[in-house]
Amino acid sequence: MKRIEAAIALVRRGDKILVCRRKSDDTFGGFWEFPGGKCEDGETLEQCLARELREELAITVRTVARLTTVEHHYPQVLLRLHPFVCDHVEGDVQHLECQASAWINPPMLRDYRFPPANESLIEEAIAWFARAAGLSGDGQADTIRRAASAGD
Repeated sequence: MKRIEAAIALVRRGDKILVCRRKSDDTFGGFWEFPGGKCEDGETLEQCLARELREELAITVRTVARLTTVEHHYPQVLLRLHPFVCDHVEGDVQHLECQASAWINPPMLRDYRFPPANESLIEEAIAWFARAAGLSGDGQADTIRRAASAGD
């Protein structure tokens, strides 16, 4: 079975995360995804990520954290996704290899249709961004706790 190693970026700008819509003639056309792509021979995951984001979106990022590698078995290929949380550094997103993009609040990831390989990553990403913002879940419980503590 063919094996693909892909580096993908969960790019954040402020409290938003970037998602891109696949071109309609691609595999999983019209689905949403995190930008990134296949590693080339001799390339590190971080080099791959930087190259793919330049080629696909004309942006530069800074890696902040690495999330859990996802292995997904499609009928003809074993896909290994290596997700990185990144901060947007420079460049306006250009749709060079996607048909659309959006900066969304992380809990909204559940409202977008992603390829099957991304299912477990969506929940991990939402939890990571909530922790990074000092929140749990949708943030409401921590907000209530902080407000209650301020009154003590």
